[in-house]
Amino acid sequence: MVNKTDPTQIQTNNTTMFSDRNLELIQSIMNKAEFKKGANIYWEGDAADKLYFLIEGRVKLFKSAYDGKDLVLHYFIPGDLFGELNCFGFEDYSFTAHAITDCVVGVIAERDLEALLMPNSSLSFEFMKWIGLMSRYTEIKLRDLLFYGKNGALASTLLRMAHGYGKREADGIHFSISLTNTDLAQLIGSTRETVNRMLQSWKSDGAIDYAHGTIVLRDLGYIKAICHCEDKCPMNICRL
Repeated sequence: MVNKTDPTQIQTNNTTMFSDRNLELIQSIMNKAEFKKGANIYWEGDAADKLYFLIEGRVKLFKSAYDGKDLVLHYFIPGDLFGELNCFGFEDYSFTAHAITDCVVGVIAERDLEALLMPNSSLSFEFMKWIGLMSRYTEIKLRDLLFYGKNGALASTLLRMAHGYGKREADGIHFSISLTNTDLAQLIGSTRETVNRMLQSWKSDGAIDYAHGTIVLRDLGYIKAICHCEDKCPMNICRL
């Protein structure tokens, strides 16, 4: 059983609602493609005619503002499905998908998926659940930012990082993922300087520390209080 008071759990991917049979059907219509680190898999504004299944690597999804700042919405891990389709109500991609590492993805064309969905009601229903999951995921991240400000959004981000990237040691929770303060700023729509000030304040209060250049969570209750965490979000929602 998952211990919701200890966030150092294995991170779940966003395809857990698909049955093994239906996941195999989806994989049967995929064409593999490779993207080098730093490449964009698709751009915001491109025609939304494909979904992508991450096989290897790590991908981030972000939206660019007119002032040049990026707001990162999601980090995807192997086993995650991402993208938007015209048949789901999206004419163009709303975000840009960027390969953080060398990636291997399965590309799913809209026409092939439609042919698969038409005779398969259970797969169609599971896709509805997946769309709902992705919408809820985005809504919760935006809720943290809108209702609890930059402090709450950053605290929530650290908790999300602990899911799948956290390891409990004697002095606190260490992260296996290395994110710079600029990366953290992009996750909360802020600046590196603002993130620096918040982290220094939390360090002074003893809530966090640093080891080998990465953050260590020392007081989980302190961080949870900032973002009003109630330990009610499912594990596949409370993640980067």
